Amino acid sequence: MYIELGILAIIIIYVMQYVGGFSINKFVDDNAGYFKRLQEDDFEFYAKAKYGDAIDIDKLFNSRFRNALLVTLVMSFVFISQFSGTVLLILFAVFLGMFKLPYVQLKNYYKGHLHLIDTQLPYYLKNLEILIQHYTVPVALGKSIGDAPDIFKDGLRDMIEKINAGDSSINPYMEFAKEYPVRDSMRMMRLLYRLGLGKQERKQEQLLTFSRTVSALQQKAREARYKSRLDKMESKTMQMLVCTGIGVMILLILSILQNFS
Repeated sequence: MYIELGILAIIIIYVMQYVGGFSINKFVDDNAGYFKRLQEDDFEFYAKAKYGDAIDIDKLFNSRFRNALLVTLVMSFVFISQFSGTVLLILFAVFLGMFKLPYVQLKNYYKGHLHLIDTQLPYYLKNLEILIQHYTVPVALGKSIGDAPDIFKDGLRDMIEKINAGDSSINPYMEFAKEYPVRDSMRMMRLLYRLGLGKQERKQEQLLTFSRTVSALQQKAREARYKSRLDKMESKTMQMLVCTGIGVMILLILSILQNFS
């Protein structure tokens, strides 16, 4: 019965929007100024981190609100025959959950994206160190693109284009570091820039400093990966224990109810 009511609610809402009786899109757009107060302070930051600076933040936020409202309306039709204070709380929880879900997904994407960069950057820098022993820094950067992790390739191309266009300042290196804002990325790009400026007699000394820093970053990356595996194993173990505990409790309750009956 609930499924039928849900389908009926979807049809009614669609027909109302189609014939112009009630438009959720128009309602959300007309009251966007009020709903905007619900937007999280860092929502724009996470959205641009995933979709780029060209993304329309207002449109993305309105879409979040509209989808949450649609789901809540469908649910209200399902429970319309038994409406009560409890149902009202359930509907509020449904709206809040659907409204917050895209924000949580954006936040998790950003964290996962940074973790991926953080673990891959030291190994890319190690390969770059080998190339710098035989070539100048700009040439080594160009040759490193082929073997670089895919996540760095666009940033590397932009950096190399700016250097080849005649920008001999630290800006192309810093812009790359800002695009991949992980642990020590700024420091590594400064070291790389100085290594490119250094005289040939000082190159070996600077390269040794660069090599030691990269090795330390690799060690940190290995430790982070090991810790991540341990955390994942602990999480799965806890999930298994919780599920087992809930299952045992359900069986005990069913057993007690059966004895009473």
